[in-house]
Amino acid sequence: MLSFAAVALLGYLLGSIPAGYLAGRIAGIDIRKVGSGNIGATNVTRRLGRRYGYFVFVVDLAKGTLAVCASVLLGRYVGTEMTTTQIYGIVGATCCVLGHVFPVWLGFKGGKGVATFAGALFGLMPLAAAIGVAVWVITFEVTRYVSIASITTALLLPLTVLALTHARHTNGMALFYFTLCLAAVVIFRHRSNLSRLLRGTEPRFKRK
Repeated sequence: MLSFAAVALLGYLLGSIPAGYLAGRIAGIDIRKVGSGNIGATNVTRRLGRRYGYFVFVVDLAKGTLAVCASVLLGRYVGTEMTTTQIYGIVGATCCVLGHVFPVWLGFKGGKGVATFAGALFGLMPLAAAIGVAVWVITFEVTRYVSIASITTALLLPLTVLALTHARHTNGMALFYFTLCLAAVVIFRHRSNLSRLLRGTEPRFKRK
């Protein structure tokens, strides 16, 4: 139990690193007080430009992957079975995303978890993550709405994991429940975007 607690704490602390907030401070602003007020890569890109936005995206993505890798390594170190090792990865991934969404350093008001969720899934099931990225890119290119792309991907990822698990004839239900729960978190965090979409006031990225 202590090892699971250590994995949970490590994942949470990694996830709670507020890359968007730190990027804003480097640029001389509080990113929480401009635009949508979100510390994620989308708001950073809109307010500070692609150089800052891409950096924040990479850091948020890397947090999820690193949390999974560190958790799995710890699971192997304590000599657990492969299935239990996967649980270590899932615990670390879940706590990392929750750390990003509810960072202790910012009064538990963080980002929406999309990039960190993607990074965690790359560590757990790379093929499902790659399919998710493809869905996100295609949806974004068609709609030019980051929110619609993120919500669509979150909705399809659990089904993708379930289909891949069935195709490989492996027991991946733990991963399915992981993606299902975190997809619900991501969609919940996009409730303000959904409201703006319904009102027709959600900003979109224009083509150059």
